[in-house]
Amino acid sequence: MATTTTRRKILAVLAGGTVVGVGAAITLANWNDSEFATGTFAAGSFNIEGSLDNGGTDAYAEHDTAATAQQLDTVEYVADTSSMVPGEIAYDSFFVRVDAPTTVSGTLAMNGITGTGDVAEYAYDVAAIGVGETCDATTIAAGTVLGTGAGLDENTAAAATADLVHDDDTAVAGVPVHLCFAVEASEELTQGATATATWEFQATSDDAS
Repeated sequence: MATTTTRRKILAVLAGGTVVGVGAAITLANWNDSEFATGTFAAGSFNIEGSLDNGGTDAYAEHDTAATAQQLDTVEYVADTSSMVPGEIAYDSFFVRVDAPTTVSGTLAMNGITGTGDVAEYAYDVAAIGVGETCDATTIAAGTVLGTGAGLDENTAAAATADLVHDDDTAVAGVPVHLCFAVEASEELTQGATATATWEFQATSDDAS
């Protein structure tokens, strides 16, 4: 059993330790420092628009529902094919681009086709071709095929996309994607056979890099 003197020494050491501990805490507190960072975050913009002639006489505009679909000149977008003859192929162009406020690039794909009437009487192809190229059989064959069907109610093409490139200047619209349409009447086309088709194209923005 410790003597009274020993206990006092032990208590004195413990007391001293307590004092030293408090003193160390105060010293560390005096060396604390902080850094702060703040940021403001806002979403970018991604939107597409279309034109029959790349903004020549036909201004770019949005056609974001089937009810407001752009009607093509030759292969009308809501296609009235009543004047075609067997084996005839009609071609026409449609241009799609991201609009000026768009801040990211993306891709364009054919998302579907709906048709009514004598859809089996007409086959079609849709391909992305060069912006300045003429829409015809040659450029379609060399282009990126986004859609094809033996009838105006199907798409049997392999999945493919075309690039939608935005401009770094948000006051300037992006580079157009030139869509070339070809609709071919069957060799056994019935007189008066009429079909209506509406193509849907979907744009998807790229991930941020």
